[in-house]
Amino acid sequence: MDPGGQLDMQQLLAAAAQMQSQLMSAQQELADAEVEGTAGGGLVKAIVNGQGELVELTIAAAAIDPADPEESAQTVADLVLAACRDAYRAAAELQQEMMSPFAAGFGALGGDAGLPGMPGLPGLSGLSGPAGDPDDGAEDPADRPADGP
Repeated sequence: MDPGGQLDMQQLLAAAAQMQSQLMSAQQELADAEVEGTAGGGLVKAIVNGQGELVELTIAAAAIDPADPEESAQTVADLVLAACRDAYRAAAELQQEMMSPFAAGFGALGGDAGLPGMPGLPGLSGLSGPAGDPDDGAEDPADRPADGP
């Protein structure tokens, strides 16, 4: 900020560029990451990448009972669902862990954090109307009283 308390636009742009670079790096790390979910004591394993794409599914032969193929098929289906859910849960946790610092940086988690090194971004607080709705002057049903046109 300059001595008058006004926001320095160059400082803001530099901080935004730095955050964008960090975000892109985190997104690439997520794309490269893989997490595993298991079910049935490891009889079924599902591997999901950090973007939530199923990349591998392994079913151990011990999961299949040749004496009862119908029951075995249902059991395998249940185990596959459980392993996939476990892997997707782990991927969601990884996404949350890696991306929450960026959401917090924009105050999206309920805080007034602002950009790193620029808490709260003074001078920008009046840019939105009620409930974060930008008041751009355009007709918006949310801006009308409930009982009027």
